[in-house]
Amino acid sequence: MLWLATGLTLAYAGIEAGVGWWAGSLALVADAGHMVNDAAALALAAIAAWLARRPASIRHSYGFGRAEFLAALLNSLALLILVAWIAVSAVQRLHTSQPVSGVAVSVSAGVGLAVNLLVAWLLRRGERNLNVRAALLHVLGDLLGSVAALLSGVIIAFTGWTPIDPLLSLGISALIVVSSLRLLRQALHGLMEGTPFSIAPEDVGKTLATVPGVASVHDLHIWNVAPEQVMLSAHLVVRDLRQWETVLDACHALLGERFNIQHATLQPEPETRTVRWLDPQSVGLKRNSPS
Repeated sequence: MLWLATGLTLAYAGIEAGVGWWAGSLALVADAGHMVNDAAALALAAIAAWLARRPASIRHSYGFGRAEFLAALLNSLALLILVAWIAVSAVQRLHTSQPVSGVAVSVSAGVGLAVNLLVAWLLRRGERNLNVRAALLHVLGDLLGSVAALLSGVIIAFTGWTPIDPLLSLGISALIVVSSLRLLRQALHGLMEGTPFSIAPEDVGKTLATVPGVASVHDLHIWNVAPEQVMLSAHLVVRDLRQWETVLDACHALLGERFNIQHATLQPEPETRTVRWLDPQSVGLKRNSPS
């Protein structure tokens, strides 16, 4: 699905770039440049998806799922670079007006809009993860660019007011920046092994501390090795080590049901051992003593 979307996007980008250059439309050239960027993003997403499906190895015991974070990071940075180029070109056009063929721009942008709608539909039918969302963000941004170029061509064709072309380019660029920064934040957070935004470590620790036989929880760590794969490790202080197997099964079941955490490494410790509470690198949570 990703490779088909890549081919469609790249094929039309070449046509749109040629028409935009001939018609003198910055909005159309910018949209074509965005489509080339989209094609690269889709290809990168496809490669990352292939890597993520590769099995774990001795050298990469967690597999290659983190390639999806890397692809999202590169895609978001590429979008920001493209937006910077569009913004500079638009400001120059506002100072130095150039003739634009409104009819040619409208027709080309209309076809480009249809292509982008088809690509977006293909992506929405496929797998939904951070990597595909990054690619879809590129396509949706380009879809907005096609709408702007179409609107620009119609206005120029009927009124001859050429400043609308760079003005619409700036407006679309602002929308893309907001989405790109959000995507960049998610990608960096994943690469830095941050706790997933959808999970509160305090809630996980308190939940584990409610399991019968668990006295307290510390050194709790939660991170992603892939956008949809959450890992957890923690030390559990247990009242009776002879009951550890029962406690372990209960903890795994609870983590899977409540937080969808399927891979957890839990270390038992006897209750008599001194616990380092509130370590800056851990989360210390103590179960209330039974009455």
